[in-house]
Amino acid sequence: THTLMFHDGTVLHEGDVISLDGTKGAVYAGTIPVIDVNLATLKKSEFGELLSWAQQYKTMGVRANADNPHDAQNALDLGCSGIGLCRTEHMFFSKDRIKLMREMILLEDAEEDEVENPHKVFWRKRRKSVLERKSEILHKLGTYQKNDFAGIFRILKDKVVTIRLLDPPLHEFLPHDMPVKEKKIICRELRMSMHELDDKIDELHETNPMLGHRGCRLGITHPEITKMQVRAIIEAAVEVSKELEIAITPEIMVPLVGHKKELLLQKQLISEVADEIIANEPTLRNVMKYKIGTMIEVPRAALTADEIAPLVDFFSFGTNDLTQMTCGFSRDDAQSAFLGEYVEKYGVYDYDPFQVLDNDGVGRIINIAVNAGKLSNPALEIGICGEHGGDPHSIEFCNGNGFNYVSCSPFRVPVAILAAAQSEIKRKKETLKNKTS
Repeated sequence: THTLMFHDGTVLHEGDVISLDGTKGAVYAGTIPVIDVNLATLKKSEFGELLSWAQQYKTMGVRANADNPHDAQNALDLGCSGIGLCRTEHMFFSKDRIKLMREMILLEDAEEDEVENPHKVFWRKRRKSVLERKSEILHKLGTYQKNDFAGIFRILKDKVVTIRLLDPPLHEFLPHDMPVKEKKIICRELRMSMHELDDKIDELHETNPMLGHRGCRLGITHPEITKMQVRAIIEAAVEVSKELEIAITPEIMVPLVGHKKELLLQKQLISEVADEIIANEPTLRNVMKYKIGTMIEVPRAALTADEIAPLVDFFSFGTNDLTQMTCGFSRDDAQSAFLGEYVEKYGVYDYDPFQVLDNDGVGRIINIAVNAGKLSNPALEIGICGEHGGDPHSIEFCNGNGFNYVSCSPFRVPVAILAAAQSEIKRKKETLKNKTS
């Protein structure tokens, strides 16, 4: 068996249990005792009372990142004001859904191939036309998504839910290092050869996928995916609005926009699908609305925020990607290779910029975008949904720079509420001091 030896002499064997502290980045041998937090009891405790005070003092909203009803309920119990980021890609990785996603990807551009290359094994054995099958898959995926969104809407009711359209590159569903056993299953289920599958995987492979064919770029070149997701969002909102007799206003967020024309292309698709569905609902057509926004995570988008802002209802800063692109290093590579030493040994950064916002660099770009965006669209809402949304230092920056809300993981919501209250109290004291000095 494989073993792992630590500097203190501890040896772990393959199959041993370890415990992780995700906040500190600490690894412990064996199982450590943990407390099962009862949220109902917590709200009635002194901690709950402290949170209620903080809610009264903070002026900035605290939302949560949640992709399912369970996480949404936890976040709501802990005091969030809504969902600031629902990552739709997380909904596609269950066993039944990933099979459909893979088949849809493998059907890409196949209608033309079906005509030009009828001898190919994959297409010759199919019983239905490629377009018919692709339409079936999109319908099934749309039904799954609609049910997912409806579950979240039922929990949040009339509170805001911001749903991000598909963000990751398609190769994540067909990775280059996929085990041969898994490939054989796909070939058997889709009746295609291993050679055909490998060709498609090679075609999808990207040298730098995080800067490649993902986000709104994927939605533009594959408009059927955007349409399917928007239809699912709006139909779910309609269904739950009728069921609960309320008017839900879903927020649809377009990821990785770098140019206003990218946003325009996606906005046109979103509006066409959403408006058609709402127009066919007599009881809701005059009351139900939706909002369109974008993630600001590409420096070009931040620098041209004055052009993008008039086209949207909100900006949400995706500071994970924005930090990568602004600082010029990969998060995974930098954190494992040199970033720790940059902070602890050389003092290049005071903190890991992926954990605490780099105010002088990334923060300056954010300020440019906020000021330019609000100048061209005074009604623009500003939020943040990266990891920094739960960090007290970063929250203080947001509170002092015109943000309407921060969004963080559910169990960081109480920390964010307290930090938002503390930063607002501090800001008011400083303002009063400046007035009297």
